[in-house]
Amino acid sequence: MKPKTQSPVVKDVVLIGAGHAHVQVLKRFGMKPMPGVRLTLITREVHTPYSGMLPGLIAGLYDFDQAHIDTGPLCRFAGARLYQSAAIGIDLPSKMVICDNRPPVPYDILSINIGSTPNTASVAGAADHAVPVKPIDGFLARFEALRQRVLKARGERRIALVGGGAGGVELMLSLERRLRGDLAAAGHDPAAARFTLVSDPEVLPNFPESFVARFEAIFQERGIEIVTGSAVCRVERGLIHFQNGGSRAADEILWVTQAQPPSWLKATRLPLDEKGFLRVDAQLRAEGESDVFAAGDVIAFQPRPLPKSGVYAVRAGPVLTENIRRRLSGGQLTSFKPQREAMYLVSTGEPYAIGTRNGLVFAGEWVWRWKDRIDRRFMAKFNELPEMAEPEAAAASPVSDGRALAEIAAVPMRCGGCGAKVGATVLTRALGGIRPFARPEVLAGLNAADDAAVIDTGGEQLSVQTVDYFRAMVDDPYLFGRIAANHALGDIYAMGAVPQTALAIATLPYGIEAKVEADLAAMMAGANETLSAADCTLAGGHTSEGAELALGFAVTGLVPRDAVLRKDGARVGDRLILTKPLGTGTLFAADMRGKAKARWVMNAVAHMLQSGRAASEILVRHGAHAATDITGFGLIGHLVEMLKAGGVGARLDMGAIAALDGAAETLAAGIVSSLQPENLRLRRAIAEGGARDHPLFPLLFDPQTAGGLLAAVPAGQAEACRADLIAAGYDRAAIIGTVTEAPPGGKLVALGEAD
Repeated sequence: MKPKTQSPVVKDVVLIGAGHAHVQVLKRFGMKPMPGVRLTLITREVHTPYSGMLPGLIAGLYDFDQAHIDTGPLCRFAGARLYQSAAIGIDLPSKMVICDNRPPVPYDILSINIGSTPNTASVAGAADHAVPVKPIDGFLARFEALRQRVLKARGERRIALVGGGAGGVELMLSLERRLRGDLAAAGHDPAAARFTLVSDPEVLPNFPESFVARFEAIFQERGIEIVTGSAVCRVERGLIHFQNGGSRAADEILWVTQAQPPSWLKATRLPLDEKGFLRVDAQLRAEGESDVFAAGDVIAFQPRPLPKSGVYAVRAGPVLTENIRRRLSGGQLTSFKPQREAMYLVSTGEPYAIGTRNGLVFAGEWVWRWKDRIDRRFMAKFNELPEMAEPEAAAASPVSDGRALAEIAAVPMRCGGCGAKVGATVLTRALGGIRPFARPEVLAGLNAADDAAVIDTGGEQLSVQTVDYFRAMVDDPYLFGRIAANHALGDIYAMGAVPQTALAIATLPYGIEAKVEADLAAMMAGANETLSAADCTLAGGHTSEGAELALGFAVTGLVPRDAVLRKDGARVGDRLILTKPLGTGTLFAADMRGKAKARWVMNAVAHMLQSGRAASEILVRHGAHAATDITGFGLIGHLVEMLKAGGVGARLDMGAIAALDGAAETLAAGIVSSLQPENLRLRRAIAEGGARDHPLFPLLFDPQTAGGLLAAVPAGQAEACRADLIAAGYDRAAIIGTVTEAPPGGKLVALGEAD
C-alpha cells in the first residue's frame, strides 16, 4: 500500500457505527483515497462483531478476534479518525453529530450504520428482566454474566429465548451446545440446564417446511422445548406470561424479537417510518437530506421492505461507498438493488449447518464448511490488510552522510507523543555547554535533573514550572488535548506540587478555516477538561500552523517548602514503586503501522488519561524520599537520573514490572518507538546478567506518554503505599525494586529479584 499523502482537509465524512456497510466504506477509501477528504468513524465498541459468526463464537467454534473486525488497523489503513463514542443525536442545521462523551463532531457528509435493538419496550417487564441480544457489540459481556450464573447454579437453570426467527434459532442451538459443554467440563450434569424457545406464531416463519422440519428434529433430539401459538404479553423475574393466559418459568430470558431502531433518532428530525426506522431512497440517502446516507438494520428502504439481516448491509457497502464519493465529487448517484431472495446458511452450534434458497433446502457438515469459508473470507478483507508502506528515505547526494542516512532509514516511522522527543544523550550533549544566568531564587533549573524548575518567590510555597510539547499520537484532537494536558501535569505531580496555571502552545495542520477551527476547538476543549479537573487554570497560550497537529503546556504549580519531591532523595533500602504499567511507546508505534489491536490502544489511552494527582498525594503521605514521572526517556532513563542525583544504585525485579495489554506482543514483533534506539544507549548503566534476555527487557527503554510516577518509598511504608494506590484506582501499581549502594564502574542498575 502506498503511503497516503498529506493534503489539507476540505470535506469531512463522518460514519456513525462500524456496521457491515461502513467497514466496507473504510476499506474502499483506504484502497482509493480522495485527496482533501477525511473520514471519521464514531463507534461505541472498537471491535465490531460480525453477526454471521456470533453464534459460532457463542458456541465456542470461534475466538473473539476471529469473529470481530478490529476497527483500529482498519481506520489506520483508511486514514480515518477513530472516535470511541456513542452518537446520541444529530444537529441537522449545524451538521453536527452529538456524542455521549465528547464535543459534537462536525460533518459535511454523514452516514449511519448502527443496527437495531430488540423490541423490549412493547412487552411489560421485558426491558427489566430479559437479556437483549442486540446490540450485538454488548451481548458478549451479557452472555458471559449469564454463563457464570449457570455454572454457579451447577446447571440448575431454566433458560428461555424469546424469538423464533433464523437468528433466534441459531443462537438457541449455540447456547445449548456451549452451556451444556461448559457444565460437563466443570463436572456438573449437562442435563440440569433446561432450554425453551418461545416463538409466535411459529418457529422460522416464511421458511420452507422442510427447512423448519429439520430444525424441529434437532431441537427434539437435544431436548429443547418449543413454545408457539401465543405472544408474550408480560415478563416477570423468572416467569414469562402469554396472551392466552399461559406462562413458562425461566431463570434466564434472552430476547431476540422484532427489531426496533435507536430511540435518539426520533429527536433528529430525520425522516422516519411508523416504527422509527430511517427512511432512505434507492440511493441509500435519507429522504430529503442530500448529505445524510444510511444502511443496515437502521433503515426503512423505500423501494421495498428489506429483512433486518446483515446480508443486505453487506450488499449495500459498495453502493454506499460509491454514492458518498459521487456526492463529494458532484456525480450522479447510483441505486442499490438488493437481491430478491437471500440465501440463508444457519448453523446448529456445531460444525453442521442447514441452508435454503429459492425453496431448496440442503444440510450437512459440508454446508458448515461452506458457511465457514464464506465468513472467514469476508472477515479476512478487513482483518488481513495490506502492509502500510514506509515513507521513502532521503535520496543520496554527493554530500550525503551515508551512515546518517542508514540510521534514519533504520527507524522509518517517527512517533508522536513522548516518542517524538529528542533523546537523553543528544539533549545532554546539546545543553552541556549552556551556562544560564544565575539567579538566587532559582533553586532547581538546568543545573539539576529534576522534572521541573523550582523557584523561590519569597512566600510560604515554592513555585514549580515545567513545559511539555509534542506531536499527536492519536487522530482525535479532543482526546489528544486531554492526553497532552495530563502529560504536562505529570511533572508537577512528580515534584509533589499542586498545579496552578497552564499556558498552551498549539500547532494546527494547514487547512481551510472551518476545519482548523473545529480541530482547535475540540483539542482545547479536551485540554481544558483535564486541566479543570486538576484545579488548574488555562490562562492563555499561543497557536501556529505546521505540518502536524501538536500541543504542549507551560504549567506552574505550588508546593510547600518542606514538601518538594526531588530526584536526589532516594535512600539505600527504599523500595521503588511504579504507579502505571509501561508500553505506550511500542503500542503507538504499532498503531501507526496498523499492527496494534484497537482494544490495546484504547486501554493504553485509558491509562494515559489517568491523573497522577492522587498518586502524588499517596506517595507524599507515605513519606516518599524521591520521585519522577516516566516519560520520553523510559523507565531506565528516568531511573538513572534519580540514581545519579542521589548517588545510589538500584536492583529491579523484571517480573514485577507491569506491561500494558498488547505491549509484550508488539515488542515480540520487533515494533518499537522511534525514540527507542536512543534510549537503548542507557543499557550501559545496567549490569550484565541473564535478565537482559527477558522478553520485556526492551520495555525498560520504552518512551512513555503520560506515564506513571516512580518513587523511592521507605521500605516500611511500601506495601501500605502500594495498597493505597491500588485502592485509588492505580490497579497496576507495583513495587519493582530496591535502592542499593551505588556500585562501582557506573553500572547503576542490576536486574534480578527484589527483596
